[in-house]
Amino acid sequence: MCPEPHPSSPVETATTPAKPSRPRALGFRYLYVIDAVSLFVLMHLLIALRFGTEWPTYDYLYYLAGFSMATVMHMVVYYFGGMYEYEQRLGWPPWLPRATVLTGVAVLINATLALATDRYLMPRGNLLALFFAAAALVSFNRWFARRVRSRRFGRPRVLLVGSPDEIRLAESHLGDTGNRAQVAGTETDPTDLFGSVQRTDATDVLLLSEIPLTRIYPSPLDRLEQRSVGVYRRVHPADTLLGLQRSREIAGAPFIALRTHAVPQYRLRLKRLIDLTLLLLASPLIVLVVTGAAAYTRIRVGSGILYRQERVGYLSSEFTLVKFRTMSEDAEAQTGATLASNDDPRVVRGMRWFRAARLDELPQLWNVIRGEMSLVGPRPERPEFVKRFAKEYPGYLRRHDTPPGLTGLAQVRGAYQTNPGYKLGHDLQYIVNWSPVLDLIILAETFRVVLWKPSR
Repeated sequence: MCPEPHPSSPVETATTPAKPSRPRALGFRYLYVIDAVSLFVLMHLLIALRFGTEWPTYDYLYYLAGFSMATVMHMVVYYFGGMYEYEQRLGWPPWLPRATVLTGVAVLINATLALATDRYLMPRGNLLALFFAAAALVSFNRWFARRVRSRRFGRPRVLLVGSPDEIRLAESHLGDTGNRAQVAGTETDPTDLFGSVQRTDATDVLLLSEIPLTRIYPSPLDRLEQRSVGVYRRVHPADTLLGLQRSREIAGAPFIALRTHAVPQYRLRLKRLIDLTLLLLASPLIVLVVTGAAAYTRIRVGSGILYRQERVGYLSSEFTLVKFRTMSEDAEAQTGATLASNDDPRVVRGMRWFRAARLDELPQLWNVIRGEMSLVGPRPERPEFVKRFAKEYPGYLRRHDTPPGLTGLAQVRGAYQTNPGYKLGHDLQYIVNWSPVLDLIILAETFRVVLWKPSR
């Protein structure tokens, strides 16, 4: 139900993206309010249906506080479960299965807290009813929001891109399936896709042929995304070899919604929350280890134990990375920016094992606290190398869709000198499969590598 800009607004130009409303720009969704009020009312309704006006054991103020806490709990779980991610207009995402799983998580947390504190937010029998009713309710809210959105902004205007036969078939299916979309135009050559969208005033693009994604990524996909134009690619038989999971049905065929950034904001915020929690829990051990590492570095390299270097981070922004110095001062004065190698002569005596064990990276915990880095993620590279690798490896900049990490999948699966192209494969695999469990696994593997395989 969020206001969406019309891509053909007269005040826009080809290089000026449509501006979202201020509430949406701040991340606000009307569904927050709708879901919260609906859940709060639902809890009242369930207990009233069961007990009438004589509610058991406690007075109304107790239940009021309990229902409020339960509502907040559900909203937090729904948020970090992706229920409020901005959705493109075409296709119908399977909301009910996701809502059922997330509602189950929220109810389980509710029950666990009740057992631990012996204070129930609502009668225990109501939890089971809440599980089924809340999942159905939040799914209905999304169906209702989509209907309101369609009434407010009209039917989506679709640009069909493919061969003449594929276009005719898609037009036929769009009519036969009753899809609430109209064909704005057709295009057999995707060379000037952005221009075609402008000429046809399309709000969405359906890629019907097996077009190489390198022809649309990063441009014009990034420009279309800035203008809130949805881009979808039809799933072909060969695509199933990649294990695609998040498809949606449009005009009777499966499509994948294409996005320039692989990690939505709600996941990044959850990742940040997990980072800070882990740092807080491990703070006594961190202080002890960092102090010992700093003392050893001071003995080996002398004064100036910290080394600062510009690196490329989230969304290609630059930041100053901090690490313990393991090489002689001005090690690159003669060579310039150079990748480290095995038996690098610039490494100070006694610091080779220190570097292999990744202990020189410990000061980057400060970068994590500042929000410039995460505990787990693709390792940040220097601007000089990023420019070079971006030319050599298509899609390299996509590794910046998440904050860089103190450790990463490429570090525990590869070696220090692993080819950047191979590391990129690990980094992109991590980004598209991110989960809190994956971060914990990588952290555990990092300790194993450091303690038992420091030579990697």
